[in-house]
Amino acid sequence: MRKIYFLSDHSGVTAETFGHSLITQFNNKDFRQETLPFINTKDKAKDVVSKINQDFDESAMRPIIFATLVRKDLRLLLRTSHGLYLDIFDVFLKSVEKELQQESAQKVGRSHGMSDIESYMNRIEATNFALTNDDGGFNQNYDEADVILIGVSRTGKTPTCLYLALQYGIYAANFPLTDEELDQGMLPKFLKEQKKKIFGLTIEPKRLRQIRKKRRELGKYSTTQQVRYELREAEKLFKRYSIPYIDTTVISIEEISSRILDQRGIERKL
Repeated sequence: MRKIYFLSDHSGVTAETFGHSLITQFNNKDFRQETLPFINTKDKAKDVVSKINQDFDESAMRPIIFATLVRKDLRLLLRTSHGLYLDIFDVFLKSVEKELQQESAQKVGRSHGMSDIESYMNRIEATNFALTNDDGGFNQNYDEADVILIGVSRTGKTPTCLYLALQYGIYAANFPLTDEELDQGMLPKFLKEQKKKIFGLTIEPKRLRQIRKKRRELGKYSTTQQVRYELREAEKLFKRYSIPYIDTTVISIEEISSRILDQRGIERKL
């Protein structure tokens, strides 16, 4: 199995997003993924080179490295490893410098800093909103939401809401469809009033059962019969109310979020 590394001089989120968008285009390949953040000294970079080379020696397969390292000396050092090194700064920085007729500052952390306090605060407030309005726990705030995700348990509602908040400053709430809604085939009144904001998430039964068994193996929660019933009735409900929805089985959280914004016509706030 080929190893994929995501390297960064900061948190690694950009490297992961950059890399995932590429490797998801190869459906028949299995990868082992590892994120190595805060590579900001030569000693750390040398340790990473040794780790990559050891992986190459043990597997006889060239690791693929997605990186976002600002410092040129660290990029050059990491290029000496026995891996395929792909860095977004190597690819784009020179072209931007040429176009702007100015050398880049090459200072670590500028894309992640708090230079824009307003954007930072928007992220915090949107994240607090997502946490407060998670799993239908406080539906009085749904009128303030930009989008409301609905679906049965473990279809990816919570992580998607948090990603929308952190990445785009979107006020995202979620409501879990329980047996009460599924048996009746109806949305609660307060959700009907927010119908234009609703977006549905579904997933393949086999994958949902795998996820649920890790959380609660015993009881009907993770049985094949219960999983199939919930997904079937949820999709009926989506269609009854003409709610747009997507299958989250094989797509990344980044793509799920982008599709939600596009299909609901929501503008990004960050």
